[in-house]
Amino acid sequence: VQLVESGGGLVEVGGSLRLSCTTSGSIFSPSVMGWYRQAPGKQRELVATITSGGSTTYTDSVKGRFTISRDNAKDTVYLQMNSLKPEDTAVYFCHVVVRWYNYWGQGTQVTVSS
Repeated sequence: VQLVESGGGLVEVGGSLRLSCTTSGSIFSPSVMGWYRQAPGKQRELVATITSGGSTTYTDSVKGRFTISRDNAKDTVYLQMNSLKPEDTAVYFCHVVVRWYNYWGQGTQVTVSS
């Protein structure tokens, strides 16, 4: 299974970015898709997840600002990030579960400048 991420970049405080992650290489669609992030010197943390049925979870710090969604026909997951803060600066990793196996994207840098 291959994951291709896009959409990271540099944005000012209060700005928005949209991350995308498309999976390929499997006849099975991901059951769970999500985003994690890792800031310098910190552990990787869960940001948001979404199931194939559309159920979502968010870490408290992004609730009300970030929205996760997916296109099951394209096996693609999105993360719309609004009202970005400097503490959102991190490398964001796409994560999917396909048939009980975990797969990770290569990561995309998000930098929020103040």
